[in-house]
Amino acid sequence: MSKTIGLIAGSLRKASFSKKIADALLLMAPEGYTFTTISLEDLPVYNQDFDDDNKVPESYIIFRNTIKDINGFIFITPEHNRSIPAVLKNAIDIGSRPYGKSVWEGKPAAIFSNSPGSISGFGANHHLRQCFVFLNMPTMQQPEVYIPEVNKLFDEEGNIKNKDTKALLEKAVGAYIKWFERNAG
Repeated sequence: MSKTIGLIAGSLRKASFSKKIADALLLMAPEGYTFTTISLEDLPVYNQDFDDDNKVPESYIIFRNTIKDINGFIFITPEHNRSIPAVLKNAIDIGSRPYGKSVWEGKPAAIFSNSPGSISGFGANHHLRQCFVFLNMPTMQQPEVYIPEVNKLFDEEGNIKNKDTKALLEKAVGAYIKWFERNAG
């Protein structure tokens, strides 16, 4: 039976580098696995009143049900102000609530961070790891995936130009699949 891995790009921007990386990863799914992208575009800012008052937006219900059916995740994140983008934190919060009913529980994760600068989203990568500790999501430690100068990575068709970076991503996907197989519940 095929396992499904969700690819979550922490950006809403149409020309998002994280979305381009996710598109490249779609083509790297090994046999027996399906990679699928998860959109964060229709999620209103989390408000606990929605859950408390039984007025949960339809987009939350769809998102939570989608996440429930996925076996593991690769998060592709840019860095905003040395941390994770608000849209990504919002999606994590939506999936983790109501308290005690987290749809993230125990699902193996990997984090691939990127930045146009040379720090490669280091802060975002580690802040996301901190969230996953609370969510009980085992997170791949090695290889660490930090992609610098992401603004120079793609050609005009959205293909990865740099062979070393493409090889790093392929190696990281392979490592994640092994990580997933050891840690999936």
